[in-house]
Amino acid sequence: MTQSDTKMRQEILEIPAAVDRLLTHGAGDMQHTARALRDRNPGFMLTVARGSSDHAATYFKYCSELLLGIPVASIGPSVASVYHRNIRLGGSVCLSVSQSGKSPDIVEMARSARSSGALTLALTNNADSDLARVSDHVLGLHAGPELSVAATKTFVTSVVSAIWLLAEVKGDEALLTAIRDLPAVLERAAHADWDMPGIVLADRHSLYCLGRGPAYAISNEAALKFKETCQLHAESYSSAEVLHGPVSIVDGGFPVIAFAAADEAEAPLVTVADEMAAKGARVFVTSDTAKTAQVLPTIRSGHALTDPIALIVSFYAMVEKVALARGINPDAPRHLKKVTETI
Repeated sequence: MTQSDTKMRQEILEIPAAVDRLLTHGAGDMQHTARALRDRNPGFMLTVARGSSDHAATYFKYCSELLLGIPVASIGPSVASVYHRNIRLGGSVCLSVSQSGKSPDIVEMARSARSSGALTLALTNNADSDLARVSDHVLGLHAGPELSVAATKTFVTSVVSAIWLLAEVKGDEALLTAIRDLPAVLERAAHADWDMPGIVLADRHSLYCLGRGPAYAISNEAALKFKETCQLHAESYSSAEVLHGPVSIVDGGFPVIAFAAADEAEAPLVTVADEMAAKGARVFVTSDTAKTAQVLPTIRSGHALTDPIALIVSFYAMVEKVALARGINPDAPRHLKKVTETI
């Protein structure tokens, strides 16, 4: 199988068009949902998700807290689906994220949240799903069919939807402009030259991914993709946490990828990346301010909160190549299927 043969590669290259489709066809639902969120004026919000969708929820959390000052917490779906408990959620907003909208635990938690007084929002690529039916407002991802098991288009459209919703609520024109410019930015990001990390990782068995703030969500997603598509043991850490113990296993040549947006967290993250490189790790970082770590070509989006979206697209293009270099079909990871339904 060559690079151009994989469904994953094809879907990565479709991301700019998918985002453009979302921005074109999702505007009405987005503005209606933003009005509902603004009218609710919640003191806090909650998210319900698993896997890649949970990483999109983490991105939503950081962006909400930075942009709107509204704290966001993740609810374990099993509270409703396994333990059959209700949580007092009056006056809150609950965002559920699911590509398929089918997983029974996500659906049950969303239903429970609604019955407990939350305004419920669903981000899903299936507007006719069970999740859509139990939610007050549905934001379709408009990603189109995604055939590769590893989510790429649906993750990116989920995070774009998340930041778009928050930008609409705040009425932040600078951010809305950056969001509208994303299709062109992501087209460039998909072709960024990240070949060097791929070469280093081809024969490795373990690595760290680092991030901070909204980029920590991207670090989480990257670590998952290494496991899913490359059978590589990858762990994600906040750059503020990795020196508190995990750094102890770092030895000569240990690979680290550090995801930095052009925000206030860039400088402290780069300091950690340089420090780990000085200890002998092979560190790659998405910032041109690094002194010891190796700088990755980075496509900036014109806004700190949308920078992480471009980072994950460049990463996806790289990780597909790493999988192929390791002799693995990234379209069909072992033990996995496209839709995972948990109770």
